[in-house]
Amino acid sequence: GGFGDRGVEGKIETIRFSRESRVPFLGICLGFQMAVIEFARHKAGMTDAHSSEFSSSATSVISELPEQKAIEGLGGTMRLGGQDVKVTPGTLAHWLFGHEAVRERFRHRYEVEPEHIANFESHGLIFSGCHPERPIMQMLELPLDQHPFFFAAQSHPELVSRPLTPQPMFMGLLAAAIRHAYPTLSMEGHRSRWLAAESKTGLPGSTTQPLH
Repeated sequence: GGFGDRGVEGKIETIRFSRESRVPFLGICLGFQMAVIEFARHKAGMTDAHSSEFSSSATSVISELPEQKAIEGLGGTMRLGGQDVKVTPGTLAHWLFGHEAVRERFRHRYEVEPEHIANFESHGLIFSGCHPERPIMQMLELPLDQHPFFFAAQSHPELVSRPLTPQPMFMGLLAAAIRHAYPTLSMEGHRSRWLAAESKTGLPGSTTQPLH
């Protein structure tokens, strides 16, 4: 994650290392956007890809949400709060959450440029979570046969994680890190524990609320 342009190129190179070295990776908010830029540059052939937030001359694969473009003042204007996310069955996202509909909390003004989505998907990027009605991509991943755990979300999972109901993204990253260190261990046992904890508590603000 992060905010602003400080260290952006370093973040992109870190993501590239994680992707190419098959090191478990979780991108949050800006990390989601940087993962898209890294993929665009090094897998989709868009060598000048960037975000319109940081460059006006590059090919913008990350751009402002339509409702944000006419707003001049930045304070309190972002896409804020709880938003529904439609999860694609059979994906890592679905494996993490155990649901096809979740609710996450957001704080952002930028999105994946819709005109590039099909191109990214044709090169192997999976957008496994999206807005149920609009082309706003909210989760991404790589196929498991290419990477053991490469996952990013535009949302802020730290805002809905609780001591007794840890957010599935964090638990997935930890489980993948353990397996990276000890390849013979299974991630399934860890998954069953966090899903069981979620089903028992049902705390308000849980990431697995159904869509309204």
